[in-house]
Amino acid sequence: MTRASGVAGESEGASVAVIGPGAIGSAAAAAIQRAGRHRLVVCGRRDHGRIRVDDDTAGSSVTVDAPFLTSASQVTAPVDWVLLAVKAHQTEGAGTFLSALCGPGTRVAVLQNGVEHRQRVEPLVVASGAEVLPVIVWISAEQTEPGVVRVRGEVTPRLQVPAGTLGQEFGDLLRGGPIAVEPVEDFTTAVWMKLTTNAIGGLMAATGRRASVFQRDDVDALARELARECLAVARAEGASFGEGVADTLVDHFVKMPPDTGSSILFDRLAGRALEWDARNGVIRRLGRAHGIRTPVSDVLVPLLAAASDG
Repeated sequence: MTRASGVAGESEGASVAVIGPGAIGSAAAAAIQRAGRHRLVVCGRRDHGRIRVDDDTAGSSVTVDAPFLTSASQVTAPVDWVLLAVKAHQTEGAGTFLSALCGPGTRVAVLQNGVEHRQRVEPLVVASGAEVLPVIVWISAEQTEPGVVRVRGEVTPRLQVPAGTLGQEFGDLLRGGPIAVEPVEDFTTAVWMKLTTNAIGGLMAATGRRASVFQRDDVDALARELARECLAVARAEGASFGEGVADTLVDHFVKMPPDTGSSILFDRLAGRALEWDARNGVIRRLGRAHGIRTPVSDVLVPLLAAASDG
């Protein structure tokens, strides 16, 4: 396959483009660089002049050394892999980069929240012949200043993918880097586990507070109700959860270091649009489709949407 122009690296590796150098995209770009075999290019709207990833889990700091493209017109050929790391609501805006970077044989790993990875991305790449791989992201990262990202140590960085050939190839791509890739047989249950975690994190954005907010008894109780309704929708969608999962997930938030935040909180504090639909709105939408009541989401979702509009 021909390669995107300006991508430098060892000839035996793959050509890789990371779209969206936010917290997750920067961590992914650093992981590709640490793997040491690939030709990397980073694509985004604004070039801050550097991408540095301070990794608490590895006790190291990496400055990404790769071309930065701010326009799809700078791409002259498809790449082997695209790592799509923009927020879910920014996917359509990444369409011009996807069109330029994708061709027959391109694999698009969708590093996004939610349970609708394929529904969002396939319409944008199907004409090119690219394949889409949904990816569940378990990385606690935040942008501490423009161009600088901190990967926190509360969560061991890992990515979950559907078991199969494409997932195995993605694991090979990141082999040797700091982020593990875990193939999952029951991907439906795994992706709903992450969504429920994200949904609970929406309470941080609604209150404007980090994990310390879960020390409040009223917020703790609200989080457990939210988790239970999310899991009810998940089961209707084919996920397999036993009893006690909701409490286990909320207990995790209660035990977090009080200064731990979530990406939707950081966006709220920065005055950016929120990823409310992929993380919380989907629970209400699918709940209605299955005839499942979602009273907490019915209140929380409009609040998050209104905060996003503001």
